[in-house]
Amino acid sequence: MILMKRAALHVSAVGKADPPLSEKFMTPTKKIVSSGDKDQDDGLDFNEFSKYLKEHEKKLRLTFKSLDKNNDGRIDYAEVKQSLADLGVNISKEAAEKILRSIDADGTMTVDWNEWKEHFLFNPATNLQEIIHYWKHSTVLDIGDSLTIPDEFTEEEKTTGVWWKQLTAGAMAGAVSRTGTAPLDRMKVFMQVHSSKSNKISLVGGFKQMLKEGGPTSLWRGNGINVLKIAPETAIKFMAYEQYKKLLASDAGKIEIHERFMAGSLAGATAQTAIYPMEVLKTRLTLRKTGQYSGMYDCAKKILKREGVKAFYKGYIPNMLGIIPYAGIDLTVYESLKNFWLSHYAKDTANPGIFVLLGCGTISSTCGQLASYPLALVRTRMQAQASVEGSEQLPMGRLVKKILEKEGFFGLYRGILPNFMKVIPAVSISYVVYEYMRSGLGIQK
Repeated sequence: MILMKRAALHVSAVGKADPPLSEKFMTPTKKIVSSGDKDQDDGLDFNEFSKYLKEHEKKLRLTFKSLDKNNDGRIDYAEVKQSLADLGVNISKEAAEKILRSIDADGTMTVDWNEWKEHFLFNPATNLQEIIHYWKHSTVLDIGDSLTIPDEFTEEEKTTGVWWKQLTAGAMAGAVSRTGTAPLDRMKVFMQVHSSKSNKISLVGGFKQMLKEGGPTSLWRGNGINVLKIAPETAIKFMAYEQYKKLLASDAGKIEIHERFMAGSLAGATAQTAIYPMEVLKTRLTLRKTGQYSGMYDCAKKILKREGVKAFYKGYIPNMLGIIPYAGIDLTVYESLKNFWLSHYAKDTANPGIFVLLGCGTISSTCGQLASYPLALVRTRMQAQASVEGSEQLPMGRLVKKILEKEGFFGLYRGILPNFMKVIPAVSISYVVYEYMRSGLGIQK
């Protein structure tokens, strides 16, 4: 009892003295204070701490039983590996043994109830979903493209309504991020459409040309609709993803990595189909000359009048095809980097820290972009064909052939430099805004 009182006083003191941290990476002590502090005085008294320990031990007992598949009172590496696989995280035998070794106090390579309790009693993570939540690969890192696998939420987040706050925070982060990097995005589209071997456009020369034609505000052309389409696309993608997971999952409540990829790709295709006319409008508004359109409505009206309804789905096929390599490579690279970190650097915790997460997300997204970029370029050129004087209205196959004949293989990568230049600032901005939004919306981990 004396030890419990000392521990309660220690937690209270540390909880008050700790500097404010991002809630996502809150220290265990602060999480314990947050979980047990019923009177909201930023500290735990003895009764609160005692109640927290009793409730927490019950949760730990339930988790231990769920891991102990054969009910022999001990957890071995195979049970750890299987339990993580059930949650869609596949790890090697060595990685499972490493996790087990960090909890195993007596060196038997199995964990009994006492070892499990002593290891996790002062750790607020009560289940495997919380432990692997650090590594959730989500759309928080917005780089301006709409091809990512949708966000995934736990059952608790869905039932408590936290999911819509997370989506709102992510959408706001994407809006600020895209606005901050809009000049580079416009340069990318400008180079994709107008740059060629005979008309080389440099980064500096392109910006000078845009500034001369329309002034500083012209650098943000097309950004309004690029931001506007975030909300409907995010909502449709999330809803569709939940339905596709139910249809494709081999076991109820469990989804394998390949099933997640298929569900994510189909959800992305569904969302893109619904909002694709906005993608066409975004390209036309981005490339417009001063005075060409008075706004989004005027642009849509003129396209409909001159080119018909079909114009709103130009470039649709290469856009759909681009989802598969992007999502597949993005997810594969992220999983590989995650497993590499867990195998080589995870010693006392599964929490990789902010910079490792941002690094993994940035590298995986960049690799996905690199694979899908030629299809993105073809899509953009098809969307813009009617607005470029003297341009032929070519289908996808003939357009690719023409690019390869006139410009070679690297002609499919026009504008890749500004596209890569915007990745790091886009990721950084979206992450910072997301954290501030989470705090403002009262989301706690």
